[in-house]
Amino acid sequence: MVRKLQSKPTAARKPNMREAILCAAEELFSTNGFNAVSVRDIALAAGANPGSVTYHFKTKDGLLLEIYRRHCGPMNLRRSELLSAAKRVRDLQDRLEAIVRAYVLPAFSSGSDLAGGGARFTRLRAVMSAEGNEVARRIIAQTFDDTSHAFIDAINESLPHIPRTEIVWRSHFLLGALYYSLVTPERVSRLSRGEADGADAGHAIEELVRATVASMQAPPLDQPVRTRRRAASHSKS
Repeated sequence: MVRKLQSKPTAARKPNMREAILCAAEELFSTNGFNAVSVRDIALAAGANPGSVTYHFKTKDGLLLEIYRRHCGPMNLRRSELLSAAKRVRDLQDRLEAIVRAYVLPAFSSGSDLAGGGARFTRLRAVMSAEGNEVARRIIAQTFDDTSHAFIDAINESLPHIPRTEIVWRSHFLLGALYYSLVTPERVSRLSRGEADGADAGHAIEELVRATVASMQAPPLDQPVRTRRRAASHSKS
């Protein structure tokens, strides 16, 4: 069933109606997907009427676009700031780790912190990607592709012996791991039999950074096995 947000008295909610609609839509999209949620569902969860949704955002597509805009502008800015600092690190190993952390860290910010992504928004992104909606796909591309290229190029500069196409693949895997870590943290707690807390954001960040750095440093696929071993040995020295 659709989770309903508590309604407030009309006089109290009118000045914040636009924000209430945004929050309700984000929660519903992140839980049920884009296709399954109607304008009426959003209005009901926000304590509004459907006309208020169309007045503020025209269409459901426009509402999704606004959700991405309000999160991704600050998120991309924060990632760019961290990336600029990371690229100034001299040691290549430390630089690579800093670059990866610059990408991961903003996504683990609290859901109320628009300077980061927030777990709810990252969950929404994961659901949108899995759903394959063309509107969402277009919004995602125009929002994130420039930042993604910047990170891929920075990693390639730190690992010039790795073809850029392979870094693209490994960055793709990083995004999947980031989504899954935020969407299903309870799986870590369950499979570790309670010895690890999947909801511990600090620990999750460090584990994700360490695993990603190791995968980025793996030798290229087209290298002979012996050459790969030498490259791996060289990267550790």
